[in-house]
Amino acid sequence: MKKLLTLLLCAALLTASGCAPEAESGQTGATYSLYFREAEMESASGKSALRAEPVTLPEDVEEEDARQVAEYLLMSLLKGPMDESLQSPFPKGTSLLSLKITGSRALVDLSFEYERLSGVALTLADYAVTLTLTQLPRIMSVKITVQGRELAYRENQIFTAQDVLLAPEGDVLGSVAVRLYYPDSEGQLRVEERELDLYEGDTQTSAVVRALEKQPEDKTLLPAFPEGFRIGKVWVEERVCYVNLSSLLTDVIEDTSRISTALRALGGSLCSLDTVEEVRYLVDGEPADRYGYVDISEPYTEP
Repeated sequence: MKKLLTLLLCAALLTASGCAPEAESGQTGATYSLYFREAEMESASGKSALRAEPVTLPEDVEEEDARQVAEYLLMSLLKGPMDESLQSPFPKGTSLLSLKITGSRALVDLSFEYERLSGVALTLADYAVTLTLTQLPRIMSVKITVQGRELAYRENQIFTAQDVLLAPEGDVLGSVAVRLYYPDSEGQLRVEERELDLYEGDTQTSAVVRALEKQPEDKTLLPAFPEGFRIGKVWVEERVCYVNLSSLLTDVIEDTSRISTALRALGGSLCSLDTVEEVRYLVDGEPADRYGYVDISEPYTEP
Protein backbone atom coordinates (compact mmCIF):
# COMPACT_ATOMS: atom_id res chain seq x y z
CA MET A 1 0.00 0.00 0.00
CA LYS A 2 2.79 2.43 0.83
CA LYS A 3 4.53 1.67 -2.46
CA LEU A 4 1.25 2.30 -4.33
CA LEU A 5 0.80 5.56 -2.44
CA THR A 6 4.32 6.63 -3.33
CA LEU A 7 3.68 6.06 -7.01
CA LEU A 8 0.36 7.88 -6.93
CA LEU A 9 1.75 10.91 -5.13
CA CYS A 10 4.91 11.11 -7.20
CA ALA A 11 2.72 11.14 -10.29
CA ALA A 12 0.65 13.87 -8.71
CA LEU A 13 3.75 15.96 -8.17
CA LEU A 14 4.77 15.52 -11.81
CA THR A 15 1.32 16.68 -12.82
CA ALA A 16 1.70 19.67 -10.54
CA SER A 17 5.11 20.66 -11.84
CA GLY A 18 4.78 19.87 -15.51
CA CYS A 19 1.34 19.28 -16.95
CA ALA A 20 -0.93 21.50 -14.88
CA PRO A 21 -1.87 25.00 -16.05
CA GLU A 22 0.20 27.73 -14.42
CA ALA A 23 -1.11 31.07 -13.22
CA GLU A 24 -1.31 33.58 -16.03
CA SER A 25 0.09 37.08 -15.68
CA GLY A 26 -2.21 40.00 -14.96
CA GLN A 27 -4.02 41.25 -11.91
CA THR A 28 -7.41 39.70 -12.76
CA GLY A 29 -8.56 36.66 -14.67
CA ALA A 30 -5.45 34.61 -13.78
CA THR A 31 -5.84 30.85 -14.18
CA TYR A 32 -4.86 28.36 -11.48
CA SER A 33 -5.30 24.62 -10.99
CA LEU A 34 -7.58 22.80 -8.60
CA TYR A 35 -6.55 19.22 -7.81
CA PHE A 36 -9.14 16.45 -7.67
CA ARG A 37 -8.89 12.67 -7.66
CA GLU A 38 -9.76 10.48 -10.61
CA ALA A 39 -13.36 9.25 -10.35
CA GLU A 40 -12.23 5.82 -11.58
CA MET A 41 -9.04 5.02 -9.71
CA GLU A 42 -8.34 2.09 -12.06
CA SER A 43 -7.84 4.62 -14.85
CA ALA A 44 -5.03 6.20 -12.83
CA SER A 45 -2.86 3.10 -13.04
CA GLY A 46 0.59 4.30 -14.06
CA LYS A 47 -0.66 7.87 -14.02
CA SER A 48 -1.63 10.40 -11.39
CA ALA A 49 -4.40 9.74 -8.89
CA LEU A 50 -4.80 13.53 -8.74
CA ARG A 51 -5.57 15.59 -11.82
CA ALA A 52 -5.78 19.36 -12.28
CA GLU A 53 -8.85 21.26 -13.36
CA PRO A 54 -8.34 24.94 -14.33
CA VAL A 55 -10.16 27.76 -12.55
CA THR A 56 -10.05 31.47 -13.41
CA LEU A 57 -10.09 34.11 -10.72
CA PRO A 58 -13.08 36.48 -10.86
CA GLU A 59 -12.33 40.17 -11.18
CA ASP A 60 -13.29 40.89 -7.57
CA VAL A 61 -10.40 38.71 -6.30
CA GLU A 62 -7.18 40.71 -6.12
CA GLU A 63 -4.24 38.56 -7.18
CA GLU A 64 -1.83 40.62 -5.07
CA ASP A 65 -3.75 39.51 -1.96
CA ALA A 66 -2.37 35.98 -1.42
CA ARG A 67 -4.82 35.15 1.37
CA GLN A 68 -7.81 36.20 -0.74
CA VAL A 69 -6.60 34.15 -3.72
CA ALA A 70 -5.84 31.14 -1.52
CA GLU A 71 -9.27 31.33 0.09
CA TYR A 72 -10.99 31.52 -3.28
CA LEU A 73 -9.01 28.53 -4.60
CA LEU A 74 -9.76 26.44 -1.53
CA MET A 75 -13.45 27.34 -1.52
CA SER A 76 -13.60 26.36 -5.20
CA LEU A 77 -11.75 23.13 -4.44
CA LEU A 78 -14.24 22.19 -1.72
CA LYS A 79 -17.17 22.77 -4.09
CA GLY A 80 -15.93 19.90 -6.26
CA PRO A 81 -14.94 19.48 -9.91
CA MET A 82 -16.87 20.40 -13.04
CA ASP A 83 -15.36 17.47 -14.96
CA GLU A 84 -17.42 14.32 -14.37
CA SER A 85 -14.32 12.14 -14.73
CA LEU A 86 -13.00 13.72 -11.52
CA GLN A 87 -14.35 13.60 -7.99
CA SER A 88 -13.80 15.53 -4.81
CA PRO A 89 -11.34 13.91 -2.37
CA PHE A 90 -13.25 15.50 0.52
CA PRO A 91 -16.17 14.10 2.53
CA LYS A 92 -19.52 15.68 1.69
CA GLY A 93 -20.16 18.79 3.72
CA THR A 94 -16.50 19.67 4.35
CA SER A 95 -16.20 23.44 4.67
CA LEU A 96 -13.46 26.00 5.24
CA LEU A 97 -13.51 27.46 8.75
CA SER A 98 -10.48 29.71 8.37
CA LEU A 99 -7.38 30.30 6.28
CA LYS A 100 -4.37 32.30 7.40
CA ILE A 101 -0.93 32.81 5.92
CA THR A 102 1.92 33.03 8.42
CA GLY A 103 5.28 33.65 6.76
CA SER A 104 5.31 31.19 3.86
CA ARG A 105 2.87 28.72 5.46
CA ALA A 106 -0.88 28.48 4.86
CA LEU A 107 -2.84 27.47 7.96
CA VAL A 108 -6.05 25.79 6.83
CA ASP A 109 -8.77 24.89 9.31
CA LEU A 110 -11.57 22.64 8.03
CA SER A 111 -14.88 21.41 9.45
CA PHE A 112 -15.30 18.12 11.34
CA GLU A 113 -16.24 16.15 8.21
CA TYR A 114 -12.56 16.11 7.17
CA GLU A 115 -11.76 13.89 10.13
CA ARG A 116 -13.67 11.04 8.51
CA LEU A 117 -10.72 10.52 6.16
CA SER A 118 -7.83 8.15 6.84
CA GLY A 119 -5.10 6.25 5.02
CA VAL A 120 -4.67 6.88 1.30
CA ALA A 121 -7.90 8.91 1.14
CA LEU A 122 -6.58 11.34 3.76
CA THR A 123 -3.21 11.63 2.01
CA LEU A 124 -4.83 12.39 -1.34
CA ALA A 125 -7.06 15.03 0.25
CA ASP A 126 -4.11 16.60 2.09
CA TYR A 127 -2.13 16.83 -1.15
CA ALA A 128 -5.08 18.10 -3.16
CA VAL A 129 -5.13 21.06 -0.77
CA THR A 130 -1.33 21.36 -0.74
CA LEU A 131 -0.82 21.23 -4.51
CA THR A 132 -3.64 23.74 -5.01
CA LEU A 133 -2.31 26.29 -2.52
CA THR A 134 1.43 25.99 -3.14
CA GLN A 135 0.95 27.32 -6.67
CA LEU A 136 0.99 30.74 -5.01
CA PRO A 137 4.56 32.11 -4.74
CA ARG A 138 3.81 33.25 -1.20
CA ILE A 139 2.90 29.74 0.04
CA MET A 140 5.62 27.11 0.46
CA SER A 141 3.94 24.78 2.96
CA VAL A 142 0.48 23.95 4.28
CA LYS A 143 -0.82 22.88 7.67
CA ILE A 144 -4.32 21.42 7.83
CA THR A 145 -6.30 21.23 11.06
CA VAL A 146 -9.87 20.21 11.90
CA GLN A 147 -11.81 22.58 14.12
CA GLY A 148 -8.49 24.02 15.28
CA ARG A 149 -6.88 20.69 16.14
CA GLU A 150 -4.29 18.49 14.48
CA LEU A 151 -5.38 15.00 13.44
CA ALA A 152 -3.63 12.81 16.01
CA TYR A 153 -3.57 9.79 13.69
CA ARG A 154 -1.83 11.65 10.85
CA GLU A 155 1.93 10.95 10.67
CA ASN A 156 2.81 14.35 9.22
CA GLN A 157 1.19 17.72 10.01
CA ILE A 158 3.07 20.02 7.60
CA PHE A 159 2.92 19.48 3.83
CA THR A 160 4.88 20.76 0.86
CA ALA A 161 4.67 19.73 -2.79
CA GLN A 162 8.24 18.41 -2.56
CA ASP A 163 7.31 16.04 0.28
CA VAL A 164 5.65 13.78 -2.26
CA LEU A 165 9.05 12.62 -3.46
CA LEU A 166 10.08 11.72 0.09
CA ALA A 167 7.41 9.05 0.61
CA PRO A 168 9.04 5.71 1.53
CA GLU A 169 8.93 2.85 -0.93
CA GLY A 170 7.75 0.52 1.84
CA ASP A 171 9.14 -2.86 0.77
CA VAL A 172 8.02 -5.74 2.95
CA LEU A 173 10.72 -6.28 5.58
CA GLY A 174 9.12 -9.00 7.71
CA SER A 175 5.90 -10.32 9.18
CA VAL A 176 4.18 -10.92 12.51
CA ALA A 177 1.59 -13.49 13.59
CA VAL A 178 -1.43 -11.96 15.33
CA ARG A 179 -4.98 -12.68 16.44
CA LEU A 180 -7.34 -10.05 15.10
CA TYR A 181 -10.74 -9.61 16.73
CA TYR A 182 -13.87 -8.73 14.75
CA PRO A 183 -17.51 -8.70 15.90
CA ASP A 184 -20.14 -11.04 14.50
CA SER A 185 -23.72 -10.02 13.76
CA GLU A 186 -24.60 -10.38 17.46
CA GLY A 187 -21.69 -8.22 18.61
CA GLN A 188 -19.60 -11.11 19.91
CA LEU A 189 -15.88 -10.91 19.14
CA ARG A 190 -14.42 -13.63 16.96
CA VAL A 191 -10.77 -14.34 16.13
CA GLU A 192 -8.99 -14.31 12.79
CA GLU A 193 -5.49 -15.76 12.85
CA ARG A 194 -3.39 -13.62 10.51
CA GLU A 195 0.19 -13.08 9.33
CA LEU A 196 0.73 -9.34 8.79
CA ASP A 197 3.39 -7.82 6.53
CA LEU A 198 5.73 -5.27 8.11
CA TYR A 199 6.92 -2.40 5.91
CA GLU A 200 9.74 0.09 6.33
CA GLY A 201 8.83 2.44 9.18
CA ASP A 202 6.22 0.01 10.55
CA THR A 203 5.88 -1.25 14.08
CA GLN A 204 3.98 -4.39 15.01
CA THR A 205 1.31 -2.26 16.67
CA SER A 206 0.84 0.00 13.64
CA ALA A 207 0.47 -3.12 11.46
CA VAL A 208 -2.31 -4.39 13.74
CA VAL A 209 -4.14 -1.05 13.61
CA ARG A 210 -3.82 -0.92 9.82
CA ALA A 211 -5.22 -4.46 9.51
CA LEU A 212 -8.21 -3.69 11.76
CA GLU A 213 -9.06 -0.65 9.64
CA LYS A 214 -9.76 -3.04 6.76
CA GLN A 215 -12.53 -5.57 6.27
CA PRO A 216 -12.17 -9.00 7.94
CA GLU A 217 -11.34 -11.93 5.67
CA ASP A 218 -14.32 -13.87 7.07
CA LYS A 219 -17.31 -12.34 5.28
CA THR A 220 -19.65 -13.38 8.11
CA LEU A 221 -17.88 -10.95 10.45
CA LEU A 222 -18.28 -7.16 10.68
CA PRO A 223 -15.56 -4.47 10.56
CA ALA A 224 -13.81 -3.94 13.87
CA PHE A 225 -14.34 -0.17 13.78
CA PRO A 226 -17.57 1.80 13.21
CA GLU A 227 -17.73 4.47 10.53
CA GLY A 228 -15.71 7.51 11.58
CA PHE A 229 -13.61 5.68 14.20
CA ARG A 230 -9.90 6.44 13.88
CA ILE A 231 -6.80 5.57 15.88
CA GLY A 232 -4.13 8.12 16.74
CA LYS A 233 -0.57 7.41 17.79
CA VAL A 234 0.20 3.91 19.11
CA TRP A 235 3.38 3.01 20.98
CA VAL A 236 4.72 0.48 23.50
CA GLU A 237 6.56 1.18 26.76
CA GLU A 238 7.58 -1.66 29.09
CA ARG A 239 5.04 -4.03 27.53
CA VAL A 240 2.21 -1.52 27.90
CA CYS A 241 0.69 -0.35 24.61
CA TYR A 242 -0.64 3.22 24.66
CA VAL A 243 -3.32 4.22 22.14
CA ASN A 244 -4.19 7.87 21.64
CA LEU A 245 -7.79 8.69 20.69
CA SER A 246 -9.23 12.02 19.56
CA SER A 247 -12.11 13.52 21.54
CA LEU A 248 -13.36 15.12 18.31
CA LEU A 249 -14.33 11.71 16.94
CA THR A 250 -17.04 11.14 19.52
CA ASP A 251 -19.05 13.79 17.64
CA VAL A 252 -18.36 12.18 14.26
CA ILE A 253 -18.98 8.49 14.92
CA GLU A 254 -22.57 7.77 13.94
CA ASP A 255 -22.95 4.39 15.66
CA THR A 256 -21.60 5.20 19.14
CA SER A 257 -22.94 1.89 20.46
CA ARG A 258 -20.06 0.17 18.65
CA ILE A 259 -17.27 2.18 20.33
CA SER A 260 -17.02 -0.28 23.22
CA THR A 261 -16.76 -3.23 20.83
CA ALA A 262 -14.12 -1.41 18.78
CA LEU A 263 -11.97 -0.73 21.85
CA ARG A 264 -12.26 -4.34 23.02
CA ALA A 265 -11.39 -5.62 19.54
CA LEU A 266 -8.37 -3.32 19.33
CA GLY A 267 -7.22 -4.11 22.86
CA GLY A 268 -7.44 -7.85 22.31
CA SER A 269 -5.70 -7.68 18.94
CA LEU A 270 -2.80 -5.62 20.31
CA CYS A 271 -2.45 -7.94 23.31
CA SER A 272 -1.97 -10.87 20.93
CA LEU A 273 1.49 -9.45 20.23
CA ASP A 274 4.30 -10.96 22.30
CA THR A 275 5.53 -7.46 23.17
CA VAL A 276 2.21 -6.28 24.67
CA GLU A 277 0.68 -7.30 27.99
CA GLU A 278 -2.00 -4.63 28.29
CA VAL A 279 -3.44 -1.66 26.44
CA ARG A 280 -4.13 1.75 27.94
CA TYR A 281 -6.28 4.28 26.10
CA LEU A 282 -5.56 8.01 26.18
CA VAL A 283 -7.78 10.85 24.98
CA ASP A 284 -6.00 13.75 23.30
CA GLY A 285 -2.75 12.45 24.78
CA GLU A 286 -3.97 12.37 28.39
CA PRO A 287 -5.28 9.60 30.69
CA ALA A 288 -9.07 9.62 30.85
CA ASP A 289 -11.84 7.70 32.60
CA ARG A 290 -14.21 7.66 29.65
CA TYR A 291 -14.23 7.84 25.87
CA GLY A 292 -17.72 8.95 24.98
CA TYR A 293 -19.85 6.70 27.18
CA VAL A 294 -17.22 3.92 27.40
CA ASP A 295 -15.22 3.36 30.59
CA ILE A 296 -11.49 3.34 29.74
CA SER A 297 -10.17 3.89 33.26
CA GLU A 298 -8.78 0.34 33.44
CA PRO A 299 -6.27 -1.22 31.03
CA TYR A 300 -7.56 -3.58 28.35
CA THR A 301 -6.28 -7.12 27.91
CA GLU A 302 -7.69 -10.11 26.03
CA PRO A 303 -11.47 -9.77 25.37
